[in-house]
Amino acid sequence: MSKGVTFYFMRHAETFFNRENRVQGWSNAELTPQGIEDALASGRGFSDLHFDAVYTSDSKRAIETAEYFLSVNHYRDDYQMKPMQELREVNFGSYEGLPSSKLFNDLNEAFHQDSPSKESFVLPYDSPQILRMIKHLDPSHTAENYVEFWRRVESGLLILLNKHAGTNQNILVVSHGWTIRNLIHGLVADYEVGEPLKNASISIVEYIDGQFRLKAINQVNHFVHTH
Repeated sequence: MSKGVTFYFMRHAETFFNRENRVQGWSNAELTPQGIEDALASGRGFSDLHFDAVYTSDSKRAIETAEYFLSVNHYRDDYQMKPMQELREVNFGSYEGLPSSKLFNDLNEAFHQDSPSKESFVLPYDSPQILRMIKHLDPSHTAENYVEFWRRVESGLLILLNKHAGTNQNILVVSHGWTIRNLIHGLVADYEVGEPLKNASISIVEYIDGQFRLKAINQVNHFVHTH
């Protein structure tokens, strides 16, 4: 029988920056009360599943989401989380904390400065072209372009694969929307980056015989609320 590994990629729960539509990459905001409830509800839906290892972004919102998610797991006393800088969100440089509308207005103008129509750009919002333009527009140029972002994230993925491939283990990875979507896009041949991931959602990827298979994407129907 083939041995593989199953990754459960979880996006962090809602923060106040999410609620206020502010740019949030390496910067951080507290989880909202709704975010805490959703992390718990998501955890209840997987309370019977034992995870063999737990990794998170080293951002506070991801660590706290994992803590709430695992607090209702039947095996919660077994877990030790490993925060990883490699699993952080994109660094948006000088745009961090600003209204998302400011970033998208700047992108719109940059992509259509030579176009009389000024129509909204239609590129996927986390495409390589978008990240390259964000770095260009960022006065500090500290924002990550796609190559820098993917090199960092891929190095983290290789750490996980080298440790867990062929173990038949279940691995929980709590990270961020752009990070998870690009991870899956880079792994699963027929996955096209689509709608944004919901807060506290789960996406499941199996790795068997050198092949990645997408088992679930943006899953929230497992949420179990107590009221």
